[in-house]
Amino acid sequence: MHGEYKIPGGKLVVVDVDTEGGALCRARVAGDFFLEPDEALDAVNDALNGAPADTDAASLAARVDAALPEGTVMYGLTSEGIAIAVRRALAHATDWTDYDWQLIHDGPQSPALHMALDEVLTAEVAAGRRAPTLRVWEWGAPAVIIGSFQSLRNELDADAAARHGVQVVRRISGGGAMFVEPGNTITYSLSVPEALVQGLSFQDSYAYLDDWVLGALGDMGIRAWYQPLNDIATDQGKIAGAAQKRIVGPEGRPGAVLHHVTMSYDIDADKMLDVLRIGREKLSDKGIKSARKRVDPLRRQTGLPREAVIERMIESFRGRYGLSQGKVTDEELTRAQHLAITKFSSPAWTARVP
Repeated sequence: MHGEYKIPGGKLVVVDVDTEGGALCRARVAGDFFLEPDEALDAVNDALNGAPADTDAASLAARVDAALPEGTVMYGLTSEGIAIAVRRALAHATDWTDYDWQLIHDGPQSPALHMALDEVLTAEVAAGRRAPTLRVWEWGAPAVIIGSFQSLRNELDADAAARHGVQVVRRISGGGAMFVEPGNTITYSLSVPEALVQGLSFQDSYAYLDDWVLGALGDMGIRAWYQPLNDIATDQGKIAGAAQKRIVGPEGRPGAVLHHVTMSYDIDADKMLDVLRIGREKLSDKGIKSARKRVDPLRRQTGLPREAVIERMIESFRGRYGLSQGKVTDEELTRAQHLAITKFSSPAWTARVP
């Protein structure tokens, strides 16, 4: 069995492993990492051999740590990364390059339709009728998008939202509220087969699916990192937040994962703070006292037009994994338009947690 895992901010770890009698055997760890001394690699392989095949990633990592020679130095490599690669091998996980990725980048659409498209396109990936898809959004109106489990009244000032012409919608994924404006926000979705994240914990899947955009930002001169659970940050502040939703596949088929990210290109901080209720408790674990200081937009950090940032992100993805032009089919659009009206514009859904 063969498993690969790109450690966020690090190197690629490749594991080939067999099983006999319910235990790992003939483990072979490789990759473009740095490891000293040389015999540490043999110690890693020996630590994996004999482990029960159902050993979880944390326990595998502990076995590796215990076996490493004193003074071992790992650069671009972690024991956790090795363990995840093993779990992905055992789960028969796929890799990014196993798929023919499609790009969808259409004109501005309403917030409700964006919510619906996420649900429909990811369900189509789960059903096997759509290739894995990168969709870049264009916003047709300013909006606040609240997480699936957030309280409507606790998260925003409805009067202020109405005063500023800000629409309010609820998405199908969890996480926190997002304030977006056309021209000031970069949002994208990944609709991927569940097999791509097999063997990863929920938290690890965030870092794994965000790794490509960290590379794209690095190419633009921004040193960014994944900040658990779902933020992308630089030393200047948060620049993006991610959210996920698992979609169950039809009977007999694995499901799919929706992973979407909203990045701040520019921001009207006064308007955002007028509309959103961002309390002290929300900020208490961020080490800051002001929500205004928490977000630092890409416009200032890159000096590039928004369209150029998006194009560089798309080209970075294409260079890594391949990407062909796709489109929303007529059937998908019809279903999404129906959902946009009946679900995502419905007070029953938007206020389902009052």
